[in-house]
Amino acid sequence: MVTMDAASVAFLREALSTTRWVERTREFGARLRTTRSPGGLLVVGTPEVEPWHLAAHLDDEARLSGLGQLAPTLVRWSPPPGAPAHLAVGIDRIQAARRGETLFVVAEDKAPAPLLDRVDDARRTGATILALDGGDPDLEGLAHDALAVPPDERLFTFDAAQHLVSMAAGESPRSGGRLIDRLARLAERITGPRVPD
Repeated sequence: MVTMDAASVAFLREALSTTRWVERTREFGARLRTTRSPGGLLVVGTPEVEPWHLAAHLDDEARLSGLGQLAPTLVRWSPPPGAPAHLAVGIDRIQAARRGETLFVVAEDKAPAPLLDRVDDARRTGATILALDGGDPDLEGLAHDALAVPPDERLFTFDAAQHLVSMAAGESPRSGGRLIDRLARLAERITGPRVPD
């Protein structure tokens, strides 16, 4: 997985500005913000690929934006014994998903039947289902909203889509979430307030 910094994501947005992708990832990011409380955003992948990198970016966005509901719970298929609490949430957590919580499924490859079964259960208990996928009609059929990045997408990768979505999730709908403003806030936290000349 290639790591992208904020400047790289801004460059990618600029390159995609004439396509539907920027607006679509912003809409999807706004859906992530509808989760009611911290810990209620459940992020799960397939047994083979855990979306820990995306979960880390969402956690950063929650801190930078002050939107606590974006602080994710990474749901893992097989957490190792003795894992830290934030890495020890097992797949059974999906069964406890309720109205006001969001199950965010991140699966570049086709979702296996056990994952689809759990997604269906969470939907029946009232959780909002969102999917970032590679074009899986079964998963998309269960989702309230899905953003598909087909394997033949030439403009950007599945990894890049994750970065666009996580950054969009942290944008304030009131201010438009201008990247320059967010970078300035981050710099101020690191170096202290800017003193005028």
